[in-house]
Amino acid sequence: MNTLLETLETETAPNPTHAVIWMHGLGADGNDFAPIVPELGLGTSPAIRFVFPHAPVQPVTINNGMHMRSWYDILHMDIGARREDEAGIRQSQHHIEALIKRENERGIPTKNIVLAGFSQGCAMTLHTGLRHPETLAGLVCLSGYLPLADKLSDERHDANAQTAIFMAHGTQDPVVAIERAQASAQQLHALGQPLQWKTYPMPHSVCLEEIRDIANFLKQVFA
Repeated sequence: MNTLLETLETETAPNPTHAVIWMHGLGADGNDFAPIVPELGLGTSPAIRFVFPHAPVQPVTINNGMHMRSWYDILHMDIGARREDEAGIRQSQHHIEALIKRENERGIPTKNIVLAGFSQGCAMTLHTGLRHPETLAGLVCLSGYLPLADKLSDERHDANAQTAIFMAHGTQDPVVAIERAQASAQQLHALGQPLQWKTYPMPHSVCLEEIRDIANFLKQVFA
């Protein structure tokens, strides 16, 4: 049985009816994206609970086995390599599903929940969201890629086969090659997944224009 991950939470108004569960990148924690909430300018209707979980602390192979917050181990410096920590990815999937369940128990239905993530968090958003057995409101996928890509067509759940995705990447990203993100987007297009694909002239980061586009996407899927 999974222990529920520690989280930071902020609400745009009391008694939230919608939620965004936002996963950080390698070596960061839930504090990394918490400041983005006021920048999104979403107002108070609907009332949204933002949940920023802290990934488990574990050794990361490419960082000489150093312990840090990570959703799964990264085994190879070449982010395009397909040797992936499948067990770690699936374990974090269970952690994220437990957070979705907690929102359900607090009165927010899955159809009013968006999963979001940056880098490793993006990978976990795509992996978990597309396999979840209840329909989510949408997926926000930033500066990342589709993990276990060769298994998606067999494992994608019909409940989220038409769930809208916002996927964005920096054209100057030195960490996650844009080619891998583009390949992920093309695979999703080929499966018929609704997808907005955006690029920005930035490195492995977030920019103001992207924040505005995320806000517009959230307004659309929460309308």
